[in-house]
Amino acid sequence: MSSIMQELLAGSNIGQLQQGKIVPGVITEIRQNEVVVDIGGKSEGVIPANEFLDIGELQIGGTVEVLVEKLEDKSGKPVLSYDKAEQKKNWDNILTKFPEGSVATGRVKAKVKGGLIISIGVDAFIPASHVDIQPPKNLDQYVGQTYDFKVIKIDQVRKNIVLSRRELIEQQRSEKRKALLDSIQPGQVRKGVVKNITDFGAFIDLDGMDGLLHITDMSWGRIAHPSEVLKQGEEIQVMIIEVNREKERVSLGLKQTTKNPWDEIEHKFPVGAKVHGKVVNLVPYGAFIEIEPGVEGLVHITEMSWTKRITKPSEMLKVGQEVDAVVLGIQKDDQKISLGLRQLEPNPWDMVRHNYPMGARVRGKVRNMTTYGAFIELEEGIDGMVHVSDMTWNRKVNHPSEVLKKGDEVDAIVLDVDPSQRRISLGMKQLSEDPWSDIDAHFKIGDVVKGTVSKITTFGAFVELKDGIDGLVHISQISEERIDKVKDHLKPGQEVTARVVKIDREERRLGLSIKAANYSAEQLAAETSAYEALNRDSSGDMMNLGDILDAAADKK
Repeated sequence: MSSIMQELLAGSNIGQLQQGKIVPGVITEIRQNEVVVDIGGKSEGVIPANEFLDIGELQIGGTVEVLVEKLEDKSGKPVLSYDKAEQKKNWDNILTKFPEGSVATGRVKAKVKGGLIISIGVDAFIPASHVDIQPPKNLDQYVGQTYDFKVIKIDQVRKNIVLSRRELIEQQRSEKRKALLDSIQPGQVRKGVVKNITDFGAFIDLDGMDGLLHITDMSWGRIAHPSEVLKQGEEIQVMIIEVNREKERVSLGLKQTTKNPWDEIEHKFPVGAKVHGKVVNLVPYGAFIEIEPGVEGLVHITEMSWTKRITKPSEMLKVGQEVDAVVLGIQKDDQKISLGLRQLEPNPWDMVRHNYPMGARVRGKVRNMTTYGAFIELEEGIDGMVHVSDMTWNRKVNHPSEVLKKGDEVDAIVLDVDPSQRRISLGMKQLSEDPWSDIDAHFKIGDVVKGTVSKITTFGAFVELKDGIDGLVHISQISEERIDKVKDHLKPGQEVTARVVKIDREERRLGLSIKAANYSAEQLAAETSAYEALNRDSSGDMMNLGDILDAAADKK
């Protein structure tokens, strides 16, 4: 035995070594992960190196006080602990130094179930919920770190100490929040850290309290989500917009730290100027074009093309596409700019008077029909309209479908041109003379004519005669016998012979009688005489022959 050991253990009784006592020991060997200590027993004990704050400060031959946990383990060696000896010696000092409510500095020794073990001279426990403001997902990151903790509970019987770092942080934040609320003013620019991002904005840690940065105050331009502008943990400069000291709320702005691009908008983008931008959004009524960060203009669907019939903006544009446009108007207060795409090209309607002079003969295809007329496409985007009253001389047209159908190629005459209203009036009947202007030269009462049945109705049949003039055979004038249904006697396309009995200039229609087609002059005279006998006040001229025949039919 060395002289040092003899001196250290002089007078001691090896047999008096007891479990649970603190005894002196001599360091005989320092290994990488453990320290060998001789306490004068049968064998030397081994202590894990992590029980010492700094193993580099130990020296072979140096003395340390250790706690005897067991006199012998299975291999006959004593189980020793330097850390527990220190804790046992320090316990009374700890109670004096760190009463409940005090602040202690400690090092995180290890992670255990539900929290961490902290060394403050003795082992103490901190629950995971008290480690930080937000309970951390991974406690391993704290092991080996040194922090300040608040002593919140001491159990002297069980020798347990419970700590909290969260309460200390909350207390510090409360003090900082009060100081911040006392000094903060709208208009100030402060540094902050992005703490949390939501769909409607972001919460910014101002080192003392959180402020809300709403999505509308992040950028002068359009953003769909705050994550396009900010990242969690990022440090930013924000402006204080509003402070509510009673509710301890602060509203922040990011875009306010930069110049509003709308302040000098009329100088940057004067009306009539050509601009370049990117399509950022499509809506049913148009497209929004970003012409610089924070400045968007609307191209209304009606300003996209002079000639193309656009029903939705996606027919011409897509999001992300870069386009040129012309500034049409600026509403600075509402932060609105009207843009046009078609203004980049000449307006074809400016040439309409030249291309389609009044009186010119044109040809086109029936593109569409309404109740009042038909639209004829003369060229792409340029339509002329034929009103129902200008379709034919021969009869009154109630709907264009009586004369035309979609897709028909038709000729017409230009009647009027109004470029400001983008309107060209066309006429089809003007291609020929009006036969009704000299109808007496073509048809007289009593004439026997031939024609083709064009339409069957409940009250009679329409017959097309020469020159396209229509005649109407009333149901009473089809046969001498009573008829209930016209279709039982006449069919469309059937050729018939009839006598002209009326000339209706207002309706542009002739009254015909099939049954009177074979009447002799004597028979007609007899019918007329009978009619005159019943109506002595009647003039009896041939213009009333249709009435005479109708009256005769009723009499029979």
